Amino acid sequence: MYRRTSNLEVVGYTDSNFAGYVDSRKSTSGYIFILAGGAISWRSVKQILTATSTMEAEFISCFKATSHGNNKSGSQSKHINIKYLAIRERVKEKKMVIEHISTELMIVDPLTKGMPLLKFKDHVVNMRLSSLI
Repeated sequence: MYRRTSNLEVVGYTDSNFAGYVDSRKSTSGYIFILAGGAISWRSVKQILTATSTMEAEFISCFKATSHGNNKSGSQSKHINIKYLAIRERVKEKKMVIEHISTELMIVDPLTKGMPLLKFKDHVVNMRLSSLI
């Protein structure tokens, strides 16, 4: 359900878990975009690249989200340095702002990791998602 609002800014949240896949040590990327107080797009996906640190996993996740939010983005980059530079350039051009959000408030967490049911439900409420059944 969307409410009438004059604020039509798209806000994106991104998160990752570092080496969460035990078999391959791959990480998970998750992102969600909010418009007018409700989720309009979201995704959770196993990263193709093997991140060697939490920071690298976060950069890969951030790049995936910004590429999704930017319909002019080209094909997938092959190296973390290119992704880092692309994110840095978007910040410099003021096309995006990166802010740290604590785990308690990170609504995209359910897309990257397991959590207690009540915390999961709180995040879903904050995403403004509801069951149609």
